[in-house]
Amino acid sequence: MSDASSSQVINSQNNWRWWVLFTVIIGTFLGRLDQTIVGLALPKIINDFGITVSAAGWISTSYIIANAVFVPVWGKLGDIMGRKKIYIFGFVVFIIGSVLCSLAWNLPSMIIFRIITALAGSADYPTAMAIIAFTFKEGKERAQALGIWSASFAAAAVFGPLIGGPLVDNLGWPSVFWINLPVGLVGLIMAIIFINESKEQLDNKKNSFDLWGAIVLGIGLSALVLVLERGLSWGWTSDKSLLAYITIITSLLIFIKIERKNNDPIVDLKFFKNNLFVNALLNNFIIFMGMMTVVYLIPIFTQTFLGYGATQTGYLFMPMAAAMMLASPIGGNFNKPKQIRWVIFISTIIAMIGLSMFTNLEAKSSAIDIIIPITVLAFGMGLGMAQRTNLVSVAVPQNEIGSASSVLALARNIAGAFGIAIASTVLDLSLIHISEP
Repeated sequence: MSDASSSQVINSQNNWRWWVLFTVIIGTFLGRLDQTIVGLALPKIINDFGITVSAAGWISTSYIIANAVFVPVWGKLGDIMGRKKIYIFGFVVFIIGSVLCSLAWNLPSMIIFRIITALAGSADYPTAMAIIAFTFKEGKERAQALGIWSASFAAAAVFGPLIGGPLVDNLGWPSVFWINLPVGLVGLIMAIIFINESKEQLDNKKNSFDLWGAIVLGIGLSALVLVLERGLSWGWTSDKSLLAYITIITSLLIFIKIERKNNDPIVDLKFFKNNLFVNALLNNFIIFMGMMTVVYLIPIFTQTFLGYGATQTGYLFMPMAAAMMLASPIGGNFNKPKQIRWVIFISTIIAMIGLSMFTNLEAKSSAIDIIIPITVLAFGMGLGMAQRTNLVSVAVPQNEIGSASSVLALARNIAGAFGIAIASTVLDLSLIHISEP
């Protein structure tokens, strides 16, 4: 083969890899957008269905529970059956679920259709991360790809209010689900064309699935997410909350016992003997808990105390997306072991500085007083995002990346639930204190 022909093949392979990345970014962006955009439609859904605000909360709660429970299931099935198969299956069902949600006629139908959508949407994260890890073999390039992909999470959180506000105001609440159809079809076609199973996946002969482990884990996660979502309204020491705590602890003990005896567990407990994996998981948990706390509280603060509308609040988050997307590739350029440690350390410090700056907010604060700390926080998160994600993929065997990434996705989801629960409790206590004479 001539040098010119070899160069053409290499360029073709490079282009193919980045098309794979763009493909999974569409899926990830769409899945996260769906979570953020639906919240804007809830007031009109409440009005059309004639339900209470408390009842409407189950639309979000059911989605979060289903998503959390099935993330590890899809991660393991992807390792066993092939990630492309699971990814495409999830995409198809997600599109169908979105269309069904737009046709919902009452609360029970909406909850059922949102659960279907969540089941499908939860297949995206673990399979997408594994697909990227197998597509980008070289360390530095993989870190950059994972960083760019991770930035799509923040972008979705920002664009949710920007897209959702005008849609709900002009076309009604079903329109927030319609947007998933055209974008989803584009992403589905691209997945069929560009994503290939790795040779390791094609040669994988494992057919076992840890059913009992999945069931027990699902029960424990359901109880955990439920109490985090409903604990404030129930009361953190109420009978319902105490029952949830008992269920969580019991499920955890049974789950550990099952996984230790299983030769092919849904979550390999050996992961947690790996200091690199555990430390990366803890750092991701803390960072995402801080981010979700801000994403939850700032809209309440701006709309309650500053008189901003939903669309105006969305504009405040635009620098957050820009800062994260700018910082992620920068951090991805440092891939030597010592550099990775320092990038994660520095990025965490910057994120903490950004979080601390929110303590200066008051009822007289201006937009710039909110934009600056949001931007600092986002830059800190983005700077270490590539390495936080990449560490999980390099800490485990190649054939278990799907399972490991599902644990990472689960940690981030639970971190978000913890962040919102803490923020809600602090906000509630603050409002009680303010209202006292």
